[in-house]
Amino acid sequence: MVHGPEITAWRPRIAGIHEVFHARFTDHAYPPHTHDAWTLLIVDSGAISYELNGREHGSVEQWVTLLPPHVPHDGRAAGTAGFRKRVLYIEDTRLSGIGPAVDTPSTRDPILRDRIHRLHQTLRYPGDELEAESRLTFVLERLQSRLRRRHPAPPPHRDPSLARDLRALLDEHSVAGITLAQAGHRLYADPAHLVRAFSREFGIAPHRYLIGRRIDLARRLLLEGRRPAEVAIAAGFHDQSHLNRHFKRMIGATPKQFAFSRPAGTPHR
Repeated sequence: MVHGPEITAWRPRIAGIHEVFHARFTDHAYPPHTHDAWTLLIVDSGAISYELNGREHGSVEQWVTLLPPHVPHDGRAAGTAGFRKRVLYIEDTRLSGIGPAVDTPSTRDPILRDRIHRLHQTLRYPGDELEAESRLTFVLERLQSRLRRRHPAPPPHRDPSLARDLRALLDEHSVAGITLAQAGHRLYADPAHLVRAFSREFGIAPHRYLIGRRIDLARRLLLEGRRPAEVAIAAGFHDQSHLNRHFKRMIGATPKQFAFSRPAGTPHR
């Protein structure tokens, strides 16, 4: 990960995203340039003005901007206060429809912006790849619908058999993990349909279910007397920090607090 006083950039372990870029600028102006990827941009403060393919555009808070690959554009602050932005550079094969993106690169779409915001939050933490993949799938689905100039398709019908098959896969790979692409290949299903079928059948997203199984295992291992750092790896978490974050969110205590909560004199199993 590369850090600067106003810049954070890294490449996540998520197929389809080349780079995550967070920045705050006051007087920097981008010269005309192109990217070999889709540029998905949200503004958190201030405003940006830019020229795309010879036409002037702008991006402000609550808007989503999608710049197509290989099309020249520049960029600058639209005011003296500068701007803060978050950007995803997405593999060019993940979307199609450069024409609509050139015509209307910025749009107000609160649902899409919220999904992008949540995706950025998930990408900050290694070990949450399944959650990030799920969020990216729905971001790309909504973007593709906009590029086709139509509203998103209605949710598919319930598919309990597929949902149960995915649950079995998640149980089988609860420690090692499995990607949406791998699950889709195994079950011959589109990733977005997988997530929707599972969520509609069980009332919980697949990544939340997987975290729950890992937390269950971590609890058992902690009560057996194993150290939190060892438990984190054994239960499928990226590291102890990853375990701590999810464990405290679900249990309301850290793994260490949980491990030492046994009544005095209670032996380890």
